[in-house]
Amino acid sequence: MTITIAIAGKGGTGKTTVAAFLIQLLADRGTVLAVDADPSSNLNLALGLPLEETVGGIREGMAEEVSSGRFPVGIPKQDYLDLRINEALVESAWVDLLAMGRPEGPGCYCAANSMLRAILDRLIGSYDYVVIDNEAGMEHLSRRTTRDVDILIAVSDPTMRGITTVARIRDLAAELHTKIGRTALVINRVNESWPEPVMKAVEELGVELIGLIPEDRRIGEYDATGRPLIELPTDSPARLAVHDVARRLGLI
Repeated sequence: MTITIAIAGKGGTGKTTVAAFLIQLLADRGTVLAVDADPSSNLNLALGLPLEETVGGIREGMAEEVSSGRFPVGIPKQDYLDLRINEALVESAWVDLLAMGRPEGPGCYCAANSMLRAILDRLIGSYDYVVIDNEAGMEHLSRRTTRDVDILIAVSDPTMRGITTVARIRDLAAELHTKIGRTALVINRVNESWPEPVMKAVEELGVELIGLIPEDRRIGEYDATGRPLIELPTDSPARLAVHDVARRLGLI
């Protein structure tokens, strides 16, 4: 049975870092599909994987081919989309990656979204774990282009803006038709002390606080030089904290 984990938070809070470490942990325990559902598409950099094509680009290219009359004759649209998405899947020895890419442009993409969900459901079912790195608005969850979620990890930094974004994520999760099993909060880049208003906001949030990840200067150094975060040493404070989060969530 596939366990699906979605990670969301305000931009710059380090959710991609959390996703990368969690993916690496789970890859030692089973097959993992990493889904980059953030339009900025940089999960591949944290994982040290190449990326040439996104699902969003495929979907919009297909829509343009249909509208202009250039779509290949004799090929069902569902089969064509399925083929192209399989071509966009980045396969490696330890994890596979699929990048969703930018949100769709103008016009209705309901049919394409429906086909996309059917394809992803078939694809996701082949893995033990699926880890989805979302934007704060959880675009692909709210449009039901990904299946139901077992665990939603909301990532914030110790700021009021970060916690406010988590509150919006919490409210959006409650409104989604996508079923979400467990929602947990992770605070990233924690120093010895927090501002008191932030501590109070976390207490009032009503979301289970599952872990604190300390500030790790080496992450900034790796990001600056383009070095994959998964190459951080095993004694990295951030890596150890994500390991503890995974344990608390019952994933390891």
